Amino acid sequence: MTMFDKDVLTTGEVAKICNVAARTVSKWFDSGQLEGYRIPGSKDRRIPVANLQQFMKSHGIPLDGLMTGATRVLICDSDEAVCETLCGVLSEESNCDVRTAKSMFDFGVQCERFRPHVVLVDTSQPAFDANSFMESIRSNEELTHCKVVAMSGTATDGQAISLTRMGFDASLRKPFTVRQALECVQSAAAVI
Repeated sequence: MTMFDKDVLTTGEVAKICNVAARTVSKWFDSGQLEGYRIPGSKDRRIPVANLQQFMKSHGIPLDGLMTGATRVLICDSDEAVCETLCGVLSEESNCDVRTAKSMFDFGVQCERFRPHVVLVDTSQPAFDANSFMESIRSNEELTHCKVVAMSGTATDGQAISLTRMGFDASLRKPFTVRQALECVQSAAAVI
């Protein structure tokens, strides 16, 4: 039985579905925004799926994760061919819901609406600041569990190590194979 077959969910399961931290779900519950109940004699919270659906609709949270259990992947790359290829492969060969962004502005809008589990971002885009990018991802409570994969055709081994130190979860050096991209996303999604 998967969490999507249940009638009642834990705060951890709700956090995964909404792609937020478990403490965020606890805040929603404690403030009365998300209705549920506590297990008698325990501090554990439980949220009925119907209440979660109503909450997600009223707050504009995509229902995709609840309905399919699909890993949400957001690709940010100005190269349309890369976006189309990755989108097609990840959609067809894995249980991923994939969206693309062609600019950093579009990426920000998509993050707010889509709440991705995994982000693939081209770090060789003009004026891309990896430090600022990672700070904005990690400081956003809604994206704390998001896995971030750097893509670059210009990164050296040293730069790839530096990206990992900045908080990137993995990196792909262009040109990479479709299989490498698929394995990277699956590996990142496995630890969510």
